[in-house]
Amino acid sequence: MKKILLGVAIAIVFIFTISAIQQGGGTATTNTNPAINTAVDGKVEKRVQDYNVYSVNLPKKLDFAGETVPLNQPDIRERVDREFLVNTYWQSNGILLIKRAQKYFPIIEPILKENGVPDDFKYLAVIESGLQNVTSPAGARGFWQIMPRTGRELGLEVNDNVDERYHLEMATKAACEYLKESKEKFGTWTLAGAAYNAGNGGINKQLEAQDVESYYDLLLGEETGRYVFRILAIKEILKNPKNFGFNVDPSHGYDLVPTKKVLVDYEIDDLSAFAKANNINYKILKIHNPWLREPKLNNGSKKEYFISIPEPGYYN
Repeated sequence: MKKILLGVAIAIVFIFTISAIQQGGGTATTNTNPAINTAVDGKVEKRVQDYNVYSVNLPKKLDFAGETVPLNQPDIRERVDREFLVNTYWQSNGILLIKRAQKYFPIIEPILKENGVPDDFKYLAVIESGLQNVTSPAGARGFWQIMPRTGRELGLEVNDNVDERYHLEMATKAACEYLKESKEKFGTWTLAGAAYNAGNGGINKQLEAQDVESYYDLLLGEETGRYVFRILAIKEILKNPKNFGFNVDPSHGYDLVPTKKVLVDYEIDDLSAFAKANNINYKILKIHNPWLREPKLNNGSKKEYFISIPEPGYYN
């Protein structure tokens, strides 16, 4: 008997609810797609969902370091398209990259030029680290994601106290040396870029095994297979952000704080005290000198280091 009464009650409520919606009375909501109809106080308000996602118009021509990308090949075009889509619709990351590029490209660009490396390689640093001093699970560090052994081979000091992979200028010069060696070995900047990810030995092994000469003819693993295409996408997006829906006012970008170089050829037992003596704190000292890995500088050999100290007025 109770079940019957409960069923009757539910039916009555349902009938009155439907009646209220049809007559515009009470508060109820019915949804349609793409619009949402909401009945409120006898009036139906229509809220149109104004959100659209579009495919990306790929550039008709692409090149990396002056070397043409064969967009006429179907697989190449699809792989390019994938990276443009992924990076266009990762909006927050794209905006951050645009802002950081404003700060760090002026440091990287002249070093590439001075060392005879094409300007396009600044975008390699972008995809390696997002222009941040990050550490990979394998132990690569800094903007250029240099491994410990490779860093030492390229002349960088790498230890627990000083790690120059975190020194942007020095790491950029080291990366230039590696890239030039790869270009000399393989003949193209595109293969040199791929070798930065897979190693010279890895690329050479695949070229010989597959009997081809171009990156675009190689069948590679997921990461290296996407590598150059990611650079291409980031290059076009950062060069022409508005073409891909990114609107970043230059005043919103990040700017480099001017610094002076202080020569140090002695040990520093307390970098906090050193910072205070230079009118900054330890945090600011480490922001501008991330290559100093400990709160002291071991320098029994009296090596010359240049520590960056911000010009007065930027942190007061």
